[in-house]
Amino acid sequence: MPAADRALAPADVPPLTAARLLPAIGVALSAVLLFGLYDQPVRPGGYLLLVVSLGAAFVLDRPLFQDLLLIAIGITIVSLVSVEADISYLNILVLGTVFTLAVLVPFLIDRLVYRRRTIRFPWRSGQKWEPWERSYLISVPFLGWLILPFYFITSGVYLNWPAVEAPDEIARLFVGVNAVGTWDELFFICTCYALLLRHFRPLVANILQAIIFVSFLWELGYQAWGPALTIPFALLQGFIFTRTRSLTFVLIVHLLFDLAVFLVIVHAHNPGLLPIFLVPSP
Repeated sequence: MPAADRALAPADVPPLTAARLLPAIGVALSAVLLFGLYDQPVRPGGYLLLVVSLGAAFVLDRPLFQDLLLIAIGITIVSLVSVEADISYLNILVLGTVFTLAVLVPFLIDRLVYRRRTIRFPWRSGQKWEPWERSYLISVPFLGWLILPFYFITSGVYLNWPAVEAPDEIARLFVGVNAVGTWDELFFICTCYALLLRHFRPLVANILQAIIFVSFLWELGYQAWGPALTIPFALLQGFIFTRTRSLTFVLIVHLLFDLAVFLVIVHAHNPGLLPIFLVPSP
């Protein structure tokens, strides 16, 4: 079995031990400090937690250290800038560069230094979509239409995204939402989750990647009671990727959901413009 496929094969994962789990938890929790508490004085502690966790992995489990290092590099690169929603041209350029490096650097180290193919982007799984997959694709936009307006408007978190009125602003918001959604899958699923699957069974690896994923989404703007939505979403994306082994499928799911996010933000900032939701504009 190719090395890339072994990353998704639970039978190849060694037994769970505290020596491997605790450093991985530390790396995941560093994202809570660096992203989830981005505006708090304790945020620098995230870097300390990263260093301590990597040091422990280096001593206790060298292969785990190599993979946690790649995740830590990506987290650190992203942490160097604020990821709060800002659709100015300069910020789009800055975030585009940072997000690209956060995926590209671990990928290149995996290929050129580690000489393997753990981080990959399987656009085609070679398998036909099953009925449940087709049904899920239909249900995602409906659930987004039903749930997201209530969340964004009643909690007021739509204010975490800039008001968009001009066509140029709306276009930049659309591009930004979809670009970030695409990057989410490339980094949190194809990078973090794939690396963690080399050392943990899918349930544990999925929980760890979800901690990092949800922390990032919190800084992005999904606050208030947003984790009640983002935690199940992050876990579902990992679960679906394990089942389908298809980046294409999880990306379509994500972008369909993000389409609803985009429409709700426009609706919330522009009363009467999109009278398609059950919850009226504020």
